[in-house]
Amino acid sequence: MLCRTADDLYWASRHMERAENTARLIDVTTRIAMLPERLDRGKAQAAPWRRALDALGAADTCLQRYGAIDAGTVIDHLLLSPENSSSIYSCLRAAREAARAQRVAITSEMYEDLNTSWLEMRGLDRGSIDRDGLSSILERVKSRSASFRGVTIGTLGRGEGYQFMQLGVFIERADWAVRLLDVVGSDAEPREGGAARDAADYFQWSALLQSLSAFETYRRLHRQAVSPAGVAELMLLHDANPRSLQTCAHNLHQVLTALAGGQTLEVVRQAGALSAHTRYARIDEILAEGLEPWLQNAMARLDRLGNAIHQEFMTAADATDTRPQLKAPSHSPSQLQFQAQTPA
Repeated sequence: MLCRTADDLYWASRHMERAENTARLIDVTTRIAMLPERLDRGKAQAAPWRRALDALGAADTCLQRYGAIDAGTVIDHLLLSPENSSSIYSCLRAAREAARAQRVAITSEMYEDLNTSWLEMRGLDRGSIDRDGLSSILERVKSRSASFRGVTIGTLGRGEGYQFMQLGVFIERADWAVRLLDVVGSDAEPREGGAARDAADYFQWSALLQSLSAFETYRRLHRQAVSPAGVAELMLLHDANPRSLQTCAHNLHQVLTALAGGQTLEVVRQAGALSAHTRYARIDEILAEGLEPWLQNAMARLDRLGNAIHQEFMTAADATDTRPQLKAPSHSPSQLQFQAQTPA
């Protein structure tokens, strides 16, 4: 397969996955921002929106562009902004353009689905949010991503094109498994005890599960109340969660092994090492040694793996590539307090 074709298919699926996860990020941030101030440890209402940008390393960019960080500016930046190359608007546009360049490599149903998603997104503005409601628009974005994923699975032949699209999905989803965990767990302020803090923690971690469509999965696996340790395990290590880091790493290794065709490639070794790193990890051991360095290590592995994928398969296409890479979180991605907590 030509490098440019592989690159376009990889990024078409990666942009759709990024659009969906950005919608989930806005959703969980909105839920957290709705907590009464007394439950949010007395913080300003803008604090959850700042944490969302911090998880993307985008706080400075948003502040420079809008002059303030609040619900309105962050939603504009992450949902509607054509200037932000990682906004939902830009992701859907880029996915459609990449697919249009490779019409012969995908099915007509896939292109029509992407084209419909882009046309719907292009018609959105602030008035649409006020009229339809933010939650309705976010659900629509997630549904469009799920629709494209379903059409791809149901219509595209299982050749190299399909494999590169799977690579895009799983490398992006693995990255977001860490970033979304960071949104709730990035509080660096001292945490005093009390019922209000316990209630805030419970509802924030529950909001994260709900935004990931994983609340029912958590309840089936854990009988105790929602706890930070349980959520972290589900998002990082549990193969029952299709969005966990472990599930994504395992699928990445399988896809890269198939693309290697029996060759011994460095990119396959890196994917296998990441898969083993997550498969045989234990949450109690991770917490005992410190979650922060573990997450930083996982993020660094994903960054190296993404670079290795481009180097191995898309070098020629990448010579003039300007597609956006998400920045690293602008703070340590894990200052979490891990103890069993129950609502007041």
